[in-house]
Amino acid sequence: MSMAEPEFSATGVRIERWPRSLTKAGQVQIKDGRLALLTSYGRVIESAPVRAVRAGKPWFADDASTIATLNGKRYRLTMGQRGRRPEGQALAGRFLEAVRGAGGTRT
Repeated sequence: MSMAEPEFSATGVRIERWPRSLTKAGQVQIKDGRLALLTSYGRVIESAPVRAVRAGKPWFADDASTIATLNGKRYRLTMGQRGRRPEGQALAGRFLEAVRGAGGTRT
């Protein structure tokens, strides 16, 4: 695997930090051992080494949603926005596996 290739990448992700939505079309990337949450324009919302990230499925949300804790801040990530729920479920599962595979904690 090339170091330039991201281990995980998703676009069109709703990124929320309770009580508000930060972006409805954000990006989530795991690349070179770091997880980055980005706006639709590519501006970094939050970034952390994957080993320090906790991620899991919230009991209160649908299958396309995950919770990720970066630098002590908790974010809700909803994959597959705009009616693409089956794709969202698959992306959420791949995201959790990528976090675990890169040394993060899956809760």
